[in-house]
Amino acid sequence: MRSLIGGALLLSSLLSCLPWAAAQETAPTPAPAPQTVTVTSTRDPVDKSYRKMIRGMERFERQHALAPQATLRFRLLPRLPSVHMRGITLKVVGDRITVPVPVTPQDNSFVLPRNEQALREDAAVIANRKTTSMTWRAQVITPGLPPDTRRLGDLRLECLVGVEAGLVSNSSPLFGWISNALNSPEQVCNSPDGNFLFFTERPVFSVTLRAGERTEILPFRMLYAGGEQTRDMLDYCDCQVLLDRTYYAPIWDRSWPDDTLVSFEYMDEPAPAPAAEAQP
Repeated sequence: MRSLIGGALLLSSLLSCLPWAAAQETAPTPAPAPQTVTVTSTRDPVDKSYRKMIRGMERFERQHALAPQATLRFRLLPRLPSVHMRGITLKVVGDRITVPVPVTPQDNSFVLPRNEQALREDAAVIANRKTTSMTWRAQVITPGLPPDTRRLGDLRLECLVGVEAGLVSNSSPLFGWISNALNSPEQVCNSPDGNFLFFTERPVFSVTLRAGERTEILPFRMLYAGGEQTRDMLDYCDCQVLLDRTYYAPIWDRSWPDDTLVSFEYMDEPAPAPAAEAQP
């Protein structure tokens, strides 16, 4: 009898514990409180560095003697045939600062404002387009030049500013580290192997240099990115959609003075009328 009573009491005790045990097994574990991260903007690693572009502006001031009458602007050009160049907006974006940058709609050029907070935050210059869909260039133009001409000193300064500002991104990712390590503005702009491309406004037929009585037509190898770009290579050249508007200028050749005029003939210009035959 004592055994039966003791067993009953033990069974009763165990049964009374079951609801508590079941509740412990089925009760959900409280989830940790979610962490909140505030992101002001997503940076693309190929967006342009604000600090580098400011360094390009400082280079312009240091070497302004190459183009003493010119002012500096930056310009956006299409790199891919699918990119629409209307309605482009631009801004400088840091960790806690955003500065809008007005873009001139006629030619998509702009002046970059200087902002000390953006410099401290190592901000990026971001457009409302994929950065790799556009070509970025410095624009240095002396006013009052004849139509369809550039000045060689302006082009020299464009190269120095553009390379200093990190605007050119035309190398394969495989060799990008070599380009970044070795290509200083002096190496690129003062060497015939620098391969800094310039762009005309329309498809170009020929380019002529004029300095006083000296005249020279650039050879074919200095047009169309050297005429060596294959379809596969174009992916790594920021001349992709602008290939027929590209040329190299002899900015490294100091026998051509800064005031040398670089003039262009375009493919869409009408052919000259044939000379009238002399009458007997």
